[in-house]
Amino acid sequence: MENESAITALGALAQGTRLDGFRLLVRHEPDGLAAGEIARQLEVPQNTMSAHLGILARAGLVRAERHSRSIIYRADLDGLRAVMLFLVKDCCEGSAELCAPLVAELAPCC
Repeated sequence: MENESAITALGALAQGTRLDGFRLLVRHEPDGLAAGEIARQLEVPQNTMSAHLGILARAGLVRAERHSRSIIYRADLDGLRAVMLFLVKDCCEGSAELCAPLVAELAPCC
């Protein structure tokens, strides 16, 4: 991942509604949620939520799939992984023992 891609992804998450929407989608993996359901759960107008989802999609953090008349959004876990790895790639100048607590905190969730 290049700096610009990381900046785009982090910038997309640097807004409350988008961060809440992304976290909601992560909780609903692998099924995802319809755009209208995301808006309803976050109590955001649908057109506003669509704009936020578009920003997250362009940042590589969510994917959209059309199912009949609905668009189902899913967290792009590969995109999330790329951002996370970018952030910790140079962790502690290669001293694995210093990064072990960080890795331990991340490991139980998955």
